[in-house]
This record gives sequence, C-alpha cells and structure tokens, in this order.
Amino acid sequence: MLLMIVVYGGIILAMYLIFFRPQNKKKKQEAEMRKNAQVGDEITTIGGICGRIIAVKDETESVIIETGSDRARLRIKRWAIGSVETIHDDT
Repeated sequence: MLLMIVVYGGIILAMYLIFFRPQNKKKKQEAEMRKNAQVGDEITTIGGICGRIIAVKDETESVIIETGSDRARLRIKRWAIGSVETIHDDT
C-alpha cells in the first residue's frame, strides 16, 4: 500500500514538472514582456495586427499603436500584445 502511494505521488510530481511548471513560467515571461513594452517598440497583437507603439496609457492599461503606411492609429489593451519584436539593450 505504501509503495502504491509513493508511485502515484511520483507520477503526480512528474506530471507537474513536465506540464504545469513550464506553462506557468511562460505565462510569467509573457506578462513581463507586456509590462515592459515601451513607446517605439514594434509589436504584433494576438489578432495579427503589426504596428509601433506611439503612446502608453497606464491608467487604462492600454497602448496606442500606428499601423501601415497610412499611419492608422489603434488603441489596444496590453493583454492583446502577442509579441514585441524590438530588442532592447539592458546595459
């Protein structure tokens, strides 16, 4: 009986380490990336819209981006940022 509990505990621990821990780590990295987006960064939204951040509104947790050659402006929420293509030097 004790051996069975140890085996099941090992399986549950392995599942946690394989599935849930990397997922939580990735969510944390994405949240940090969205939080650190600044004016001038090239971004892609989760809907596929590409543009450059021209303003950050902290009180509403949104950013304003310019897209395309006609410089259309869109206001999006920070959680809608899919990726930031601009690489910053941390020096």
